[in-house]
Amino acid sequence: MGGTLPMLNPPHHTRVRRSVGNVFHRNSLAEMKASVERTTSRLLDRFEEELAYGPADFCTLVSEELPVITIGEWLQIPSADFAFLRSLTHDQVYTQELFPNPSQLALSDESTRQLREYFTSLVKERREKPGRDPVSEWIRVWDAQEPDREVADEAVYSLTLFMLLAALETTAHVLSSTFRLLLEHPRQLNWLRIHPEQIPDAIDEALRYDAPIHMISRVASEDTELAGVTVRKNEMVQLMAGAAHHDPAHYASPEVFDIRRRPAHLGFGGGIHFCLGNTLARLEADCLLTALLERLPGLRITAAPLWEPRVAFRRLITLPVARA
Repeated sequence: MGGTLPMLNPPHHTRVRRSVGNVFHRNSLAEMKASVERTTSRLLDRFEEELAYGPADFCTLVSEELPVITIGEWLQIPSADFAFLRSLTHDQVYTQELFPNPSQLALSDESTRQLREYFTSLVKERREKPGRDPVSEWIRVWDAQEPDREVADEAVYSLTLFMLLAALETTAHVLSSTFRLLLEHPRQLNWLRIHPEQIPDAIDEALRYDAPIHMISRVASEDTELAGVTVRKNEMVQLMAGAAHHDPAHYASPEVFDIRRRPAHLGFGGGIHFCLGNTLARLEADCLLTALLERLPGLRITAAPLWEPRVAFRRLITLPVARA
C-alpha cells in the first residue's frame, strides 16, 4: 500500500497525481451518470422482486453491487471478475486496520498477492492491445515521461489497484450507511422525499456521522510537535477521523443525525490527499437515493444490521429491509 497515491509525498505524489489527470471531471461524470442510473434501476428492480417475498438484504443486492459495477465498467474489466475483485478488496483492507491479528494479516497478504497478479496481467494486456480506457491512457501518459517500461508499468499497476480499492469499500459504505441512517430517522427521510434537492446535504451529514474511514495512519517523516505532543521521526500517528466528526467543539450536538446540518467533514480527506473519486462516490449516492425516494416509500429495517468488526474501514455486512 505504500506505493499507492494516498501514501506518497511530494514530489513523487505530484508526479503520480498529475499522471491521473482530472479523471472524473464534469463532462466525464455526465457521461457516467446515465450508466450509473441504468445500473441503479436494474439493481432496484431485483431488490423490489426480493421485497415481494419478505425482507431483502440491501447490502448484498444494492450497495455492494453498484460501486463494483460502476468502477469495473469504467476500467473495462470483465463483469465476470467483479465478485472476485470485490471479495479480495474486503480481505485486503485488514492490513490498514489498527491492530490486525496474524490471521487477518495473512488473509490481507494473500488477497494483495492475487490483486497484484490480476492487475499486472491487466496492465500487460492493455500494453499489448491498448484501447480507449483509463488503463491504456495511463500507460500512454507514463510512457511519455518514463523511459523505463518496468517503472511505467509499476506506476500504472499502482494506480489501477488504488482506483479499485478506493472505489469499492468506501463507496459501498457511503451507500449503505446513508440509507440506514435515513431509515432510522423516518421524519428526515420523509422531509427529504419532499425536498430531494437536499440529497447532497443528507450525503454530507452521513459522511460526517459515520464516515467510511474512521482512522488514517501516517508516519512522521521528521521529528515534529503535534498539539503539544512530540512525534519522533518514523513514529506512526493514527488520525481518528471518526472521533473528530463527533467533536462537540466543532459540531453542535454531534451525536444527533441532522441532514439539514450542512457540515464540513473529513469523509473525503483533505489537502493533496483529498479523495480523487469523491465526485463519483457522490454521483452514485445521489442516483441511488433519488431512485429510492421515488420508487420505494415505506421501507423499514427488520433486524439489527451486521457490521464487520473493524476500526479503520467501516463495512455494513447486512441491512435487512422490508416493506412497512
